[in-house]
Amino acid sequence: MKRRKKKVVKGAPKWMVTFADMVTLILVFFVLLFSMSQIDLVKFQAVAESFRNRMIFDSYPSTLEMDHPTENSEHREQNEGSDDTLNNLSDAEDQEQNEQTNSEVMEDNQESLDKLLAEIKTFLRENNLENTITANRTDQGVVLILQERILFDTAEAEIKSSGEPFLEKVSLLLGNIPNEIRVEGHTDNRPISTARYPSNWELSGARASSVIRYIIDNSNLDQSRFIAVGYGDTRPIVKNNSEANWRKNRRVEIVILELSQQ
Repeated sequence: MKRRKKKVVKGAPKWMVTFADMVTLILVFFVLLFSMSQIDLVKFQAVAESFRNRMIFDSYPSTLEMDHPTENSEHREQNEGSDDTLNNLSDAEDQEQNEQTNSEVMEDNQESLDKLLAEIKTFLRENNLENTITANRTDQGVVLILQERILFDTAEAEIKSSGEPFLEKVSLLLGNIPNEIRVEGHTDNRPISTARYPSNWELSGARASSVIRYIIDNSNLDQSRFIAVGYGDTRPIVKNNSEANWRKNRRVEIVILELSQQ
């Protein structure tokens, strides 16, 4: 009896086709998942940087570039440019107005100081002080010049009793104006060297301070209005070449400052 030969099937088994189709579908599925989860690295870094920057909370524009800009963004940029132009025009107008106001204030100060000088001269004349106190108009204000012999003894900074009435009248004058006052002490060029005043610098400064202290102690004037300055012999009004000129340079000047310089 002949043995029956087995029938040989060519090609892959039928189950292999089904398995291959399943594997292919799984592969396609994972490829789709991967493609859907792909991250734009540039945009991700931009977003991360924006959160690290606290200024994002101050209404700063997005750090991401827009893929499809709209007309709104262009309109906003145009409006921003218009705002800058309006601000520049406003600043220019404000500056022009301030300059005009400052000019008017300076003119008013000039007129008020000229009027003040006339009133001071009238005051000096009525109080018989014309030969004792000189009033001048400078670019800084009105200057009252008191010679040393009226207020001080030689090489001293103590107010003489004979000079007190003059300072009391000056206090009355200063009480009627709001300006700040600078009191300057001046000496001649002859050197001084004492235990109390080693040089003309100390002497001139002490004399200016003595005048201010006396005025404040004998009036209701605010001490913050006063400035004390000692110039020594650095600002003579005449040459230091005679006894008469030395006497002129030894003086105290009370400068009533312009309001614009305060």
